[in-house]
Amino acid sequence: RVNSEGKAIILISHDMDTIFTLSKRLLVLNYGDLIADGDPNEVKDDPLVKSAYLGEDDDELLLAAE
Repeated sequence: RVNSEGKAIILISHDMDTIFTLSKRLLVLNYGDLIADGDPNEVKDDPLVKSAYLGEDDDELLLAAE
């Protein structure tokens, strides 16, 4: 309903199940830097997001994004 009224809700959380259930668009920050923005399924598969938050190690990706 809120979306149909042209409004948005900003939700800040580390509860990934809740975020993926409620969101139509995700913005992901890593130490204050925006590393992903888009559809939740696309963001979930983003290599930078995986490296930063989902436990997949690829420090070179994070360094390259800085």
